[in-house]
Amino acid sequence: MIFDRPLVPATLVQRYKRFLFDATLSDGTALTGSCPNTGSMRGLTTPGSRIWMSEHDSPTRKYRQMLEIVEADDTLVGINTGLPNRLAEEAIRMGLVSDLHLYETLERERKYGRNSRIDMLLSDPGRRFAYVEVKNVHFSRTRGVAEFPDSPTTRGAKHLEELGDMVEAGHRAIMIYLIQRNDCDSLKICRDYDPVYAAAFDRAMARGVEAYAVKCLISPTEIAPTGLIPVDQADNAALGNPA
Repeated sequence: MIFDRPLVPATLVQRYKRFLFDATLSDGTALTGSCPNTGSMRGLTTPGSRIWMSEHDSPTRKYRQMLEIVEADDTLVGINTGLPNRLAEEAIRMGLVSDLHLYETLERERKYGRNSRIDMLLSDPGRRFAYVEVKNVHFSRTRGVAEFPDSPTTRGAKHLEELGDMVEAGHRAIMIYLIQRNDCDSLKICRDYDPVYAAAFDRAMARGVEAYAVKCLISPTEIAPTGLIPVDQADNAALGNPA
């Protein structure tokens, strides 16, 4: 995914109210922009961090600038949670995620499960439906290791249970963890921050849900999926084996 126009560098002053941030440009100009990530953004909100913003000219937007990338731990991190589904679709179409590129039809946001919507539903004559859920990952405590989640997520655990239900109904179900960091070579389930999610992950894997972690290359000009990285084998010894 190439940004429509070059991102603008700035220095982060603060991120607050979940959806706002203050920053200063290189000439000292102060501004307030929107933050397209309502999560904790643990480790990514340090005042003084170098950031990159997209600019939007729509008269209906309250804030012209939107936060896209933060420099943390000497690497670039994509924080826009509106991008992972698009990037995951790119990865699928590039043939990076198992055999999912062979499916003929890809639909977004289909209703399923317990009053939920699946991020992508893949279908093809002669193949089982493939239900694909995508999670954005930008948290890391150990060099080279991405972790998910960075805070408790009841909704995330619910999605894992629903994916397991789809497998038991005779379909395929896939979790794609979209890694928006340049410095990670593996993904670990963050068991100490959310043991409930970790237990749901283990149950989902035992039920036949597939899990893949897609690494991306982050730069101020584009964010591009580049390939798969391992999910912690201690968490799932049968990782990535198609159901």
